[in-house]
Amino acid sequence: MFYVYILYSEFLDRFYIGMSHDPKERLTKHLQKHAGFTSRAKDWKIVYTEAFPTKEHASERERQIKKWKSKPMIRKLIGS
Repeated sequence: MFYVYILYSEFLDRFYIGMSHDPKERLTKHLQKHAGFTSRAKDWKIVYTEAFPTKEHASERERQIKKWKSKPMIRKLIGS
């Protein structure tokens, strides 16, 4: 299984959308010292996950959500 996940940082008031076969393990990597967008905050938490049978399906959904570029739409998805 592959998962699309959404992280939220209260410090930045920003969402991060990603894909992984293990979202919890991936969150651990986001919280470690590294270069990249998620390195700007250390309070990321998983607020949404969606499971897919293949990497291709998960990747397609990840791209769809990223194209929204809309906090209200992401909040609506998380709330559903």
